Amino acid sequence: MSDDEGRAEEAHAGEKVGVQPAEFGGLTDEAQGGELSLDMVLDISMPVTVELGRTGMSVKELLQLSAGSVVELEQMAGEPINLYVRDVCFARGEVVVVDGNFGLRITEIVNPQKRIRAVAKGEDEVGKTNDR
Repeated sequence: MSDDEGRAEEAHAGEKVGVQPAEFGGLTDEAQGGELSLDMVLDISMPVTVELGRTGMSVKELLQLSAGSVVELEQMAGEPINLYVRDVCFARGEVVVVDGNFGLRITEIVNPQKRIRAVAKGEDEVGKTNDR
């Protein structure tokens, strides 16, 4: 404690200080500016990842990779592909080619209740991302 703080405590030690509880206004469903609006968050950017599959490789196998090497994935051809938003499985779909570029046609939006149940049970039902 500094000398200034010590002197301030000594000066206030003999004084009585008025203390009263804080008063807060009631809570309402309305925002300060009027109506609730999603406009404030529509421009927020989030990372989106599409996962084609996974595999495990030793360092030796990695060092042997070269142009033209094929890496076999655990995912079978034709299986749904997972789409993650901020590392949370958000949707599933199928790979498509559009004007020479790969894309994802969404076939299923993951139900939030299903995702919560799977996390609570510790299952891989909806593609938990902590394995990534």
